[in-house]
Amino acid sequence: MKYFKRDKYTDKIRPFVGKDIIKVLTGQRRVGKSYILYQLMDEIKVSHPDANIIYINCELEEFREIKSSRKLYKYVDSRLVNDRALNYLFIDEIQEISDFQHTLRSLLAEQKCDIYCTGSNANLLSGELATFLSGRYIEINIHSLSYREFLRFHQLENSPNALGKYLTYGGLPFLINLELSQQQSFEYLRNVYSAVLLKDVVARENIRNVSFLENLVSYLADNVGNLCSALNISKYLKAQRIEMNPQIIINYLKALTNAFFVHKVVRADVQGFKIFETGEKYYFEDLGLRNVIGGFNAAKDVHKIMENAVYLHLLQCGYKVYVGKLDNKEIDFVAENNGRKLYVQVSLTVINEDTRQREFDNLMLIGDNYPKYMVTLNDMLIGTDYKGIQHINLADFLYTNFE
Repeated sequence: MKYFKRDKYTDKIRPFVGKDIIKVLTGQRRVGKSYILYQLMDEIKVSHPDANIIYINCELEEFREIKSSRKLYKYVDSRLVNDRALNYLFIDEIQEISDFQHTLRSLLAEQKCDIYCTGSNANLLSGELATFLSGRYIEINIHSLSYREFLRFHQLENSPNALGKYLTYGGLPFLINLELSQQQSFEYLRNVYSAVLLKDVVARENIRNVSFLENLVSYLADNVGNLCSALNISKYLKAQRIEMNPQIIINYLKALTNAFFVHKVVRADVQGFKIFETGEKYYFEDLGLRNVIGGFNAAKDVHKIMENAVYLHLLQCGYKVYVGKLDNKEIDFVAENNGRKLYVQVSLTVINEDTRQREFDNLMLIGDNYPKYMVTLNDMLIGTDYKGIQHINLADFLYTNFE
């Protein structure tokens, strides 16, 4: 099978191959989890030519009957060979099988095979797996293509034109098979959006008010980068003559984050790193999916998309990301990874003196010496250092590996 390798993920998984620990790949539907499984299977076939690989894709008709833990165990057990070291089990979209965790726990305890699985819902770890397999699995979260991966997939050079395509169409890998145009790509993205909402949110979370869910997603798309709360959303909807209890809004937001469709980013005090319980921001896992919701207006939405892109890049580089609060000032992103920090402000431009002073001053108020970045689109003086703050073009920021 032909595919582009995504070594940043397989490199994380490779040290655990052959170990008695379940490897769980999680992420939004269509971000490429299946192809990372294929890559792992091919590597195993090369290093272990006698490997007995059992592959189950729960979305294929061939495996439609495997809907319960018992049937899963029976299917796998019938295909195992006696030498445990030769058995490798790969299960794609495992959340489609009820009580699957019982089979995984049994196979692991019996040391019958090396186990890998993917899932498109965070409840895999917060619920099913965590309860039964605590300490016996690792999670590798798979994201849509980074900007650097996007350029490689589509054979593009880092340029303003390529950046525009990435900000417009996003990083779902299947787009490599389509023309990067609104007619073709947006039609595909609309279908993915429907599949995520119906299969991974509505069906999985037993959502009843689908119309309201769609309105909520549109609200989030229009408010990327703005502080949100269930109470404020409820007030906004009330002004639109839509009555909705804040608790229902909280439940629906949780359902969307469970499907990895959006990411909730909480606020943290920069000085004491206290986490605030109210007021958060939501960013989309894929820029293209965000752009097909409620219409795409590049001129009106560019700052929102820039901010979303910067958030995704920090996430893809392995950082835990917060919205920074410093007294009454806001830092767009505080990113932390194994004791390292980055501070990032995002602005369309800082040519205007008032804007430049506001954005740079916020960063200058931070007392530590961790790297600070001002990310803009196409300002003059990009690449200069202003009192220790690096002014960088968005394309160059997204191209930089901060891992």
